[in-house]
Amino acid sequence: MTAPLTPPTPPTPPHQPSPQDSAWPPPYPSAATKRAERAEGADGAPDMAAEARQGVLVAACVTLAGAALGLLWLWLAPRIGLVSDGKAVFVKDTEGEGAVGADGTFTLLGLGFGALSAAAVFWFTRRHGGIAVVAGLALGGLLGSLLGWGVGTLLGPTHDVVAHARAVGPGVTFDAPLELNAHGALLAWPVAAMLVHLALAALFMPRDPDPEPYPISEWDA
Repeated sequence: MTAPLTPPTPPTPPHQPSPQDSAWPPPYPSAATKRAERAEGADGAPDMAAEARQGVLVAACVTLAGAALGLLWLWLAPRIGLVSDGKAVFVKDTEGEGAVGADGTFTLLGLGFGALSAAAVFWFTRRHGGIAVVAGLALGGLLGSLLGWGVGTLLGPTHDVVAHARAVGPGVTFDAPLELNAHGALLAWPVAAMLVHLALAALFMPRDPDPEPYPISEWDA
């Protein structure tokens, strides 16, 4: 009896699935994930250029809304009646509060525009506005107040009171120019916008998840 010269071939072991084979394929990225990836750089940091452009756009849009503020102020502000006797111009109602009413109307409108602009910016920026958006909102509110002040005074009664009095004649009542005596009212819009945006961010912006507790091993016991 002779033994075979070649050793028998060992049986091939069955294929063992690797962790890569058993893992599920990665899910297809959603639209929100793609937007987040585009908003971040290669190292995961926020795209500062994109945030700056967004802040400039917010400031421009909020500033343009100041024209509507000026028109509403011109429409809602109380008038101050003036009258001329042919030699001088006098206030018809010396006990009236027209000047205070004009300042108060501008302040209330600024507060309302600030709340509305903050809510609109918070909504259209997908609740993920950064520092640039908040800065643009505040700057746009201040510039919008200045624009509204200019629009209201420009489209209102003329500031040449003497010429107007001569044109209407003695004893005829005419409106005084629309003026803003309390310049602090210009801050109503940006202050209200910042406060409302801060409140909305505290209520609705996603919060970071709580850190996982440190596992306690048997050696720590």
